[in-house]
Amino acid sequence: MVTYALIGVLAGGILALLFAFFKTHWISKQVVSDAKLEEIGGFISEGAMAFMTREYMVLTPFILLVGVFLFFGNSGALRWQSAAFVLGAVASATAGFIGMRVATAANMRTTQAASDHGLNAALQVAFAGGSVMGMSVVGLALVGLFVVLFAAVSAFGVDEGVLNDIILPLGTAFSLGASAIALFSRVGGGIFTKAADVAADLVGKVEAGIPEDDPRNPATIADNVGDNVGDVAGMGADLFESYVGSIIGAMILGMAVDAPLEVKIRLMVLPLLVAAIGVIASVLGTLFVRTKAGANPQRALNIGTFGAAGLAVAFILILLFFWIGDVTLTGGAGRFHLFGAIITGLMAGVIIGQITEYFTGTDKGPVNSIVKSSESGSATTIISGVSVGMKSTFPTVVVIAAAIFFGHLLAGLYGVAIAAVGMLVTLGIQLAVDAYGPIADNAGGLAEMSGFPHAVREITDKLDAVGNTTAAIGKGFAIGSAALTAIILFASFRDLSGAGVVEITDSRVLIGILLGSVIPFLFSSLAMSAVGKAAFEMIAEVRRQFREIPGILTGEETPDYRRCVDISTRSALKEMMLPGLIAILSPVLVGFVGGPAMLMGLLAGVTITGVGLAIFMSNSGGAWDNAKKMIESTGSGRSSEAHKAAVVGDTVGDPFKDTAGPSLNILIKIMSMVALVIAPMLKTFWG
Repeated sequence: MVTYALIGVLAGGILALLFAFFKTHWISKQVVSDAKLEEIGGFISEGAMAFMTREYMVLTPFILLVGVFLFFGNSGALRWQSAAFVLGAVASATAGFIGMRVATAANMRTTQAASDHGLNAALQVAFAGGSVMGMSVVGLALVGLFVVLFAAVSAFGVDEGVLNDIILPLGTAFSLGASAIALFSRVGGGIFTKAADVAADLVGKVEAGIPEDDPRNPATIADNVGDNVGDVAGMGADLFESYVGSIIGAMILGMAVDAPLEVKIRLMVLPLLVAAIGVIASVLGTLFVRTKAGANPQRALNIGTFGAAGLAVAFILILLFFWIGDVTLTGGAGRFHLFGAIITGLMAGVIIGQITEYFTGTDKGPVNSIVKSSESGSATTIISGVSVGMKSTFPTVVVIAAAIFFGHLLAGLYGVAIAAVGMLVTLGIQLAVDAYGPIADNAGGLAEMSGFPHAVREITDKLDAVGNTTAAIGKGFAIGSAALTAIILFASFRDLSGAGVVEITDSRVLIGILLGSVIPFLFSSLAMSAVGKAAFEMIAEVRRQFREIPGILTGEETPDYRRCVDISTRSALKEMMLPGLIAILSPVLVGFVGGPAMLMGLLAGVTITGVGLAIFMSNSGGAWDNAKKMIESTGSGRSSEAHKAAVVGDTVGDPFKDTAGPSLNILIKIMSMVALVIAPMLKTFWG
C-alpha cells in the first residue's frame, strides 16, 4: 500500500519537473532581437549566477559539517539522517538555481514580447518563467521525499516502530536540509537586493534626480540582480521548505493518531498524495492564464490561481473517497471531516492573500493614507506605514487562529496539520504567480535601460504593478503557512521528545518563552543592520562613480556595474552567517542545557512574536512601496516633495518586506525543524 502510494507521489513530482522542462524549452525559443536588451540582460544573468555560485560555495562546508554532526550524533539507522539532510539541501538549492536561471532568461524575453506582440505575449513569457520556479519547487520536493521515504521503506519495512523511529526522522532531516538553504538564501538574497535598491533610490532618484532603472545609475544592474536572488531564488527556497515541512509535520501527526496501524499509515501518506494532486491542479490552472490588450493582468492570474484551487478541491474529495474510505478516527472524524480541514487551510490561504492585497494594494485605503501622509513629509510617511503594518497583523492572525480552531475541531491536531498542507496544495501555481513579479519588474527595468519606446514601458509597468501585489500576497501565504507549519512541528516535537504535558508556569518553560520571544527581534535587527552596512558601502560607491566619472550622468560613459554587484555579493555572504547560526544553534543550546520543556517554551515564544513581526514588516514594506508607485504614476509625481518622502518610506520598507520580514517565516520553522531532528537525542540525553 505504501509503495504504490509513494509511486503516485513520484509521478506527481515527475509531472511537475516535465512541465518545468517544457516551459524552459519554450522560453529559450523566444528570440531576443534587440542587441542592447540582450547585452544588459546578460549583465543581470551573469551577476545573479555569480552570486548564487559564490553563495553555494560558502554554504557547502556548513551543510557538510551539519551532515557530519548528524552522522556522529546518532547511531544505527538514524545515521542516515545525514544523507537525508544533504539531499534536502541539494534539492532546495537546485530548485532555486533552476528557477533563477530561467527567470533571468525570461526577463529580457518579456520585454521583447511586449515590444513585438503586446500585453498577452509579455504576460505569457513572464508567467512561464515564474511557473518554472513553482513547478521546480514542488517537483524536486516530491521527488526528494520519494527517494528518502522509498529507500527507507525498502530497507526497514513499515511496522509502527520503524515508521516512528526511523522513517519519519529521515523525512525530518530532509526538511531540515531544505530549511537551512532557505534561511541563508532568504537572508543573503534579501541583503543583496536591498543594499542595491536603497542605493539606487537614494542616490539615483533623490540626489541625482534620475529614474530608478536609468542605465546611468551604477546600482541599477545590482538592483535587478537582487530582484532575482531575493524574490525568485529566496522565495522559492522559502516555500520549498514550507511545503516539505508541512508535509512531514502532517505525516508525523498522522502516525500519532489513536487508531489501528493501517489507518495510521493511510493518514501518514495522505499529505503526500494531497500534494501530488495539487501538482495536477496547478498544471491545469496555468492553462487558464490569458489576457488581452487593455485588460488587467491580475484578473488572468486570479483565474489561474482560483481555477487551480477549484480543481484541487474536486480532486482531493475523490482522493479521500478512495484512500480514506469509510474509516472513522477516534472522536468520529471521517473523510468529510478531513476534507473540511483541508478546505479550511486552502480558504485561510486565500483570505490571507486578500487581506494582504487590501493592506498593500494600490488604490486601497491603507496605501492611500500613506500617499496622503507623504504630502507632509518623511516622518508622517513612516508613521503612517508603521501604523498600516501593525493594523494588518490583527485580521491576519485572526484568520490563522480560525484555521487552527476549525482544523482542530474537525480532526484534532491532525486536522490542523492537514489544513497546513491544504494551504499550500496549489503551491506550483501560487509560486508561479509570485515569481512572475520580479520577472515583470526586471522587464520594465530592461525596457528603460535599453531605450525601448514608452509604449513598451507602459506594458511592462502594467505587469509590474500586478507583480507588486502578487509578491505581497506570496509573502502573506508564506507567513500563514509558516504559522500553521510551526504549530504542527511544535506538536510533533512534543511527541518525539517524550516531553508530554508541559506546565506553562514551570520556570524553565517561562524562561524558554521569554528567550524565544526576543529572538525574532534580535534576528531582524541583525538582518536590518546588514542591509544598512551594505547599503552604506553601495551608496559611497555610486557617489564615487558620479563624482569621478562625470560622463556617466551625461550618457557619455558607462558605469561600473560589476563593482556594485560585487559589493552586494560580498556584503550579503558575510552578513548572512550570524543570523543563520542564531536560528540553528539556539534550539540546540536550549534543548541540551534546559531540556525539552524549556525548548518547547522557546518554540512557543519565537512562533508567537515571529508571526506578528513578520506580518507587520512585510505589509508595512509593501504598502510603502505601492504608495511610492502611486505618487510616481501622477503627472508631476517624480518631482514633488511628496515623492521624496515616499522614496524615504519605501527605502525604510525595503529591508522590512524583502529581508527581515520574509526571513522570519523561515526562522520560526527552522527552529522547530532543528528541535524535531534533535528530539531523539534529547530523549536519550534527558532520560
